[in-house]
Amino acid sequence: MGVTERVWGALTSMIKLEDKVTRQSEALKLHQQKLEELTGRVIRLETQLELLTGAAIVKRLKGD
Repeated sequence: MGVTERVWGALTSMIKLEDKVTRQSEALKLHQQKLEELTGRVIRLETQLELLTGAAIVKRLKGD
C-alpha cells in the first residue's frame, strides 16, 4: 500500500501542478494583453503631448 499511495500522491500533485501552470499561463496572457493596451494608450498620449507642445511653441513664436 505504501508504494501505491506514494504513486497516487505523486500523480495527484502533478495534476494539481499542471492546473496551476495552466491558470498562471492564462493569467499571464491576460496581463500581457492589458500591458500592450496600456502601452498603446501611453504612445497616443505622448503623441498628443508632443503635438500640443509643438503647437504652443509655434503660437508663442508667431505672437512675439
